[in-house]
Amino acid sequence: MLCPYCQNEHSRVIDTTKEKHGGVRRRRECLHCGQRFSSHERPILAPPLIIKKDGAREEFDGEKLMRGIRISCAKRPVSAADVERLAGEIEVSLQAMGKAEVSSRVVGDMVIAGLKELDHVAYIRYAIVYLGLDDLASIRKEIDRLLETS
Repeated sequence: MLCPYCQNEHSRVIDTTKEKHGGVRRRRECLHCGQRFSSHERPILAPPLIIKKDGAREEFDGEKLMRGIRISCAKRPVSAADVERLAGEIEVSLQAMGKAEVSSRVVGDMVIAGLKELDHVAYIRYAIVYLGLDDLASIRKEIDRLLETS
């Protein structure tokens, strides 16, 4: 770890604290200039490839996921922090699976489950596209099923 003050490579760890989101914070002291500084370490996990319906594979894109969630939550009382939290939880869940490839269906199911807890109208908006609800009867059936469970 380079000292931010004198660029020396040698420092000693004074204190180590685990952070709630999985990282580690280390308080360090430079052995050359004596200045103290903090470093943050967190594991870098490669996101899985997403297998689309047509069999094509693409890299997981957190921004694309967040955009889809934002669209379904448009003009709803859902905060940006809640949208980011849901997208982050889904990304962490995908990484925790430890698989190199994951079906887009798995991601969609995670979004559906998260939106169901977050906002029912946003859930219905997403479900119309995701579940392919293409007529009023199927949309009404989904709304009725949602009302039964709540």
